[in-house]
Amino acid sequence: MNDTLVAEQMRVRGTVQGVGFRPTVWRIASELGIVGWVANDAQGVLIHAVAPAAGLDALARRVQAEAPPLAHISAFERTGMGLPATLPVAFVIGHSDAAQQGGTSAPREAFSAVAADAATCAACVAEIFDPFSRRYRYPLTNCTHCGPRLSFVTGVPYDRPRTTMAGYALCADCQAEYDTPADRRFHAQPIACHVCGPKLTLKRMDGRAFTIDSYTFLDDCDAAGTLLAKGYIVAIKGVGGYQLACDATQPAAIERLRQLKRREAKPFALMAANVEAVRVWCQVSEAEAQALQGPAAPIVLLARRNDLPRTAPVDAKDLRIAPEVAPGLDTLGFMLPGSGVHHLILRRMKRPIVLTSGNLSDEPQAITVEELAARFPEGIDYVLDHGRAIARRVDDSVLRVIDGAPQLMRRARGFAPVPIVLPAGFSAAPAVLAHGGELKNTFCLLRDGQAMLSPHLGDLADAATYADAERALADLQAYFAFQPQLHACDAHPEYLSSKRARRAVVERLEVLHHHAHIAACLVDNGWPLDAGPVVGVALDGLGQGEGGALWGGEFAIADYTGFERAGTFKPVALLGGEQAMREPWRNTYAHLMAELKWPSFAMNYAELELFDFLNGKPRALLDGMLAKGVNSPLASSCGRLFDAAAAAMGLCREQTAYEGQGAMQMEALVDAEVLQYEDDELAYPFGIPRLPGSRLPYIEPLAMWTALLGDLVLKTPVPTMAARFHKGLAAVICRMVDKLAQAHDAYHPLRHVALSGGVFQNRVLHERVVQQLRAAGYTVLVHCQVPCNDGGLALGQAAVAAARALRSSAQETAPCA
Repeated sequence: MNDTLVAEQMRVRGTVQGVGFRPTVWRIASELGIVGWVANDAQGVLIHAVAPAAGLDALARRVQAEAPPLAHISAFERTGMGLPATLPVAFVIGHSDAAQQGGTSAPREAFSAVAADAATCAACVAEIFDPFSRRYRYPLTNCTHCGPRLSFVTGVPYDRPRTTMAGYALCADCQAEYDTPADRRFHAQPIACHVCGPKLTLKRMDGRAFTIDSYTFLDDCDAAGTLLAKGYIVAIKGVGGYQLACDATQPAAIERLRQLKRREAKPFALMAANVEAVRVWCQVSEAEAQALQGPAAPIVLLARRNDLPRTAPVDAKDLRIAPEVAPGLDTLGFMLPGSGVHHLILRRMKRPIVLTSGNLSDEPQAITVEELAARFPEGIDYVLDHGRAIARRVDDSVLRVIDGAPQLMRRARGFAPVPIVLPAGFSAAPAVLAHGGELKNTFCLLRDGQAMLSPHLGDLADAATYADAERALADLQAYFAFQPQLHACDAHPEYLSSKRARRAVVERLEVLHHHAHIAACLVDNGWPLDAGPVVGVALDGLGQGEGGALWGGEFAIADYTGFERAGTFKPVALLGGEQAMREPWRNTYAHLMAELKWPSFAMNYAELELFDFLNGKPRALLDGMLAKGVNSPLASSCGRLFDAAAAAMGLCREQTAYEGQGAMQMEALVDAEVLQYEDDELAYPFGIPRLPGSRLPYIEPLAMWTALLGDLVLKTPVPTMAARFHKGLAAVICRMVDKLAQAHDAYHPLRHVALSGGVFQNRVLHERVVQQLRAAGYTVLVHCQVPCNDGGLALGQAAVAAARALRSSAQETAPCA
């Protein structure tokens, strides 16, 4: 065995600060008898180690294999060094400036990924409820494996002075834990206890005096649980912002909360103490249970139970989650406690609670009690507050298990800003700032082969949300010392995010909305830059296409640099422009006039209630708008087709209270038995002719409308109609994919299909399309790390811009023939 000592520097990049990474390295190095040090710096974690070569190999191997649960290693680099003049006598954990003291040059720029906020771990929860623990019932208990990260960090490198806990000096016991490498709280920056940490207080929002009976309640969290059970609305300071809570079984309390937030019908999220409690009310698969219990603690959309299990608590048999929580839907969004505060409240409050963000509908969540009071001068009864400040707003993440795999619908707390490692071929790309879309806005910082996607920010049309998004962008650019060389944005000139990009002084690239959707899906699946094209299917409500056209149901032959539109949905007028998105009947009328015209509709379907409804509208005005194209632009939108069909069935016809309401209610009503019939049996028929002039194949819904109206005449149950619509739409999508794949190259047809766009959040449609395409021999790429809706656009924009920049660079440097 060669015992010759050698020295090596190991650079670890990724989410490696604030997650217990240095103690893990210290433990492994000590076990292996290696000397040297490990420290945080602005690029991640730096290791200087001295040992025989075999020992260094073992250290590198074990550090990557035994990384802490919250760590995500994006790169591990090893560089040989000369032996130091004085050999270290042990392996130690250095301070954040140890890398500089060790002789390395200053980092080019800070791009170390701070960890995402993590729900309280099992070990900390056990301490909270252990009467013999010094943290018994301390609501802000945490360690290196859990607690706040992004929401309370103020700078890099990640150390306590650069967090909102900087003003809380550690007591002797906490300091001992903080200083002991073998302790799970070693250098856990947010740690505290009853002695040295922020205090929790329950107060009336109106400022009137309020006294807690210490003989009745254990503490303020205990009292808050009782107040919720009595029907009060309580504001709770969560990890990333204030939340509003009430008893989920009391309709009156929920109605008060809806009026308070101006949230008419959009579903509320729920919180329960544990998975067993969730199973009382919902069906929970193993994958869904894992998602609920993961460190991100997201909201998970679950199927409601039609009955109560035998193990349900006695009081559950007399109580039901109020239908006002999620009107018209067959799913409930549940999450588990994300902090000790929530755990303690639910120890007293045995039933699920509604837990929603502390904001008026569509506005940013409040992160200070002053903001909360300004937005809600009345209506909130009590607030459960504490002194740990929130540095930046972070909303709850939302996911749904589709086809057995979790798919994010909103990427925020617990997931952002964990970097996404880009596929092979992107390592030399320039720094790109992508500005995202108008709705569900996020932005993306791309550099050094990875992408940093911001947490969910919201809809930019709201002035407060736009201002918050501007602050968030400036904050994270400064935090990561990010200087973009290229900006990317949506092609729509009126998107506020695109206008922001146009103010940039460096080069800008506009990316087609649906190209960004497909590119985001490719990145999500690790599709290499040079892997060639796929059949891309991007289905959503609306996005700008080529020449200013409005698209929303697109099939393309696409890769990162190119997007060749190869098929579409039939373009139908958006009657009233944006009003068509809020009043679904307008889409029904436009579709029926495009397919049947009024005389035919009146002659064949005058006995329908739908006919009476539409006949009561100002048809002369509407027909004039359609004939002259006044405020009625054509749009190939799959989302508006869903709206039109749902409204024809009587679902959410007059007006929507939130985006996608009609489609979601139709999905909720789907008759599962009808879905079990042979693939095309009972499916509504669609055709695939070609558009005049362009010869572009398109999905023609004429036969579908004839069948749907026939079902209305026959008084077919709406669940049957909903199932027939989903079956037919899935079948024609797969037919179009097969048609385009074969047409691309009859001898070597494309075999990979990428699905993106918000329509694929529909579980029924998504699963049928995926299953049928797989059965036909296709490999189907779907989203996982980022949403398929507009929350993923920024990632796709960044990837397209980076790929085109790399292509241009390669062309410029290629030798002349």
